[in-house]
Amino acid sequence: MKKTVKEIAELINGEVVGDKNIVITGISGIKEAKEGDITFLANPKYAPLMETTKASCIIAPKDVEPKGKATLIKADNPDLGFAKVVSLLSPLGPVPVKGISSLASISKNAKLGKNVSVGPFAVVEDDAEIGDNTIIYAGAYIGNNAKIGKSTILYPHVSIREKCVIGDSVIMHSGVVIGSDGFGFATVAGVHHKIPQIGIVIVEDNVEIGANVTIDRARFGKTVIGKGTKIDNLVQIAHNVVIGENSIIVAQAGISGSTTIGKNVIMAGQSGIVGHVEIGDNTIIAAQSGISKSLDKNIFVIGSPARPQNIWKRINASMGHLPELLKTVSKLSKKVKVLEEKVYGKTEDNKERS
Repeated sequence: MKKTVKEIAELINGEVVGDKNIVITGISGIKEAKEGDITFLANPKYAPLMETTKASCIIAPKDVEPKGKATLIKADNPDLGFAKVVSLLSPLGPVPVKGISSLASISKNAKLGKNVSVGPFAVVEDDAEIGDNTIIYAGAYIGNNAKIGKSTILYPHVSIREKCVIGDSVIMHSGVVIGSDGFGFATVAGVHHKIPQIGIVIVEDNVEIGANVTIDRARFGKTVIGKGTKIDNLVQIAHNVVIGENSIIVAQAGISGSTTIGKNVIMAGQSGIVGHVEIGDNTIIAAQSGISKSLDKNIFVIGSPARPQNIWKRINASMGHLPELLKTVSKLSKKVKVLEEKVYGKTEDNKERS
């Protein structure tokens, strides 16, 4: 699909600086772009590339001055604007499933809404409910009594286990497992006895879940993923966890059982939280941080065990001075020894004190 700079600017509510009649035929990064391409500049440190890029148009922040030959579209949020352009000019994703495949296995007791699409080898069990305009790709599994909302997309090999509830406009990528058993065992005389996990998982509206994420069903009650939350690939969420609205959970993060996470929380990659703690709203947990206790809202923590960012920076800076500090302590220790010998003489007690 081709669009003029003027049409693109109208789409993202941007201001054109340059030729608004240029026809855009492609999309690319600012370094790789060629004539006819549109690109974007979100980070000011890449501003010098505006002079060397071959792109015909750049979506840039409103405070950026023109450099080089490319036409600018100034936007409030270049990153978001560019995402809209990508969706317009180069729609991504596999070819949508249309209708119900003859190779799908759908229970006669299942309830399917209007315009539902189900790919080959997908399975929909007894009493499952699927809302209007939902797309289920090949090999997905919907367990008995599970409920899927409207306009939701389940990519190949997603598993929604029995009785779990998925909201509207949810996206789940390949390999997601919703409602697997929580990790519960009672150990008696060295033998691990399985504790039944009879709760469910609720995924609210507008959630996106990356590939190979596992979200365990509750032991009792429910595990909840709040509205608008986005979860990256390879995340583990244990039983009875509750995640508030619009949170971000980045790849390889892990959340232990019965933890409650507030709204707008960010967990960076490979961070982890112990069980039975509470994380306040708007908290940011840096990459590879370990959370061992509850956190207040509106703070930024880092490290393992995690500490407030300002304290962690001071500790980290101090560690760089440890070699010098050891030398200083050694020198002071020798001076103290000399002074003690002058005061007390070379006695056995003094040797012990030194």
